[in-house]
Parts: sequence; C-alpha cells; structure tokens
Amino acid sequence: MLGRFNNAAKRKIHSLQEFFVLGGKAIGFAFSRPFYRSDLIQQMDSIGVQSLPIVLLTGFFTGMVLALQSSVQLKTFGATMYIGRLVAASMIRELGPVLAGLMVAGRVGSGIAAQIGSMRVTEQIDALNTLGTDPIRKLVTPRVLAALIMVPTLTVINDFAGILGGNVIASAYVGIPTSLYWRTVWEQIAGGGFIFKYVPNDFVHGLVKPFVFGGIISLVGCHFGLKTTGGTEGVGVATTRTVVTASILILVVDYFITQLLLAFLPT
Repeated sequence: MLGRFNNAAKRKIHSLQEFFVLGGKAIGFAFSRPFYRSDLIQQMDSIGVQSLPIVLLTGFFTGMVLALQSSVQLKTFGATMYIGRLVAASMIRELGPVLAGLMVAGRVGSGIAAQIGSMRVTEQIDALNTLGTDPIRKLVTPRVLAALIMVPTLTVINDFAGILGGNVIASAYVGIPTSLYWRTVWEQIAGGGFIFKYVPNDFVHGLVKPFVFGGIISLVGCHFGLKTTGGTEGVGVATTRTVVTASILILVVDYFITQLLLAFLPT
C-alpha cells in the first residue's frame, strides 16, 4: 500500500516536472529560429476568432443576469443607480477573466489535446522527429503564444459584452438612463485608481489573469496531448483530463493572483 502510494507520488512529481520543462522550452523557442509564423496566425484564428461567438454570448447574458439580480437587492436600499458600478467591477475584475478562461479551456484546451493526441497515437510526432523538426517548436510554441495573445483579447471583449448586457437590463427593466449607467461604469473604473497616472488598476487586474490563464490552458492541452497513449480511447482521456485540470487550475490560480494584486495594487 505504502509502495503504491510512493510510486503514484513519484509519477505525479515527474509529470509536474515535465509540464514545467515543456513550458520553459515552448517559451524559449519563441525567441529562436526557425519560428513558425503561419502556425501562430492559424492558432490565433482557432483560439481567438473562432471562440468569439461563445465568449460574446457568455459575457452578454452574464452581465444581464448580474444586473437583474443586483437590481433586486439594490432596490431595497434605493440604490439601483449603482448597478453600473457593480456590473463593471464584477465583470472587469473577476467574472470576465474567469468566464473567458473557462470557456476557452472547454473549447480550445480540449481541441489542443485532441489534435496533438491524435498526432501522437498516429505516430505523426515521431515522423516530425525523424524529419529533424522539434515537435515542441512546431506544435507547442505557436499554441502557447496564440493563447497568451488571444485569451486577454477575448476577456476584454467579454467584459464589454457583459457591461453592455447590464446596460440592456438597467435601461429596459430598471429604468436607469443609459448615460447614467455608463457614467457609473466610468466612476467605478476611475475610482479603482491608476497606474502611471493613466492605466486603470481595474484593467491591470482584468488583464493579468487571462494572460496567465492562456498559458495554463495551452500548456495543459499540449502536455496531455503529447503524453497520449492507447489509441482513440487515450485521446478521449487526454481531452477530458485537459478540461478538468485547466478548469481547476484557473479557479485555484485566480485566487492567488487576486491576493497578489490586492496586496500590490490596493484600491
């Protein structure tokens, strides 16, 4: 019993070591030749552009629900005019980055694991090695860079869609003028303080997280994809592990990033 536990712990530690080595190599290859630019653009389209509809829908309806729920509570205190502040703070600081990260983890993370896993079980990755092409440079680096660029971009769009959804409810259901709603949104952003006098603290909070989430999603997908064994059944297992692991890591890492940001960028 103790021996099995010991072996399982060793395998987990070894897998964790492989994960960080993979991340280090993927980032290192971004600064050396050959660099597969066309693969990067293709992955940016796959990760960013093709994820746009689901991110827009998620953000818009989350903002609507947030405004609807908060209007009920704020009405008790006669403070419904602050709906814009509440929706903006929630979307930019927390819900926008986390929801965008989870949506991308479900759609893109599983896709990355399935693509690379299929290449592994059909020995296409062995063929790349035979041809002298490093599979990490060719397959992992473009996906990691694309995720680091596109997940923050999707988060900004998700934030705006959520605030817009809140505006629809505030205007149509609560009766708050659109101009007042957007003024309170700006008051919330400005009230959080600025870095270097011009960059709102809320934007820093909202962009640091998705940058980290993008790295997590892409690296987890590539890691499980490269380790795939057992044919098509193994590909299914790799995609499931990717979605579960990336989603849990996003929620756990989100807490620690929030703690750090609140410590170094207090509002």
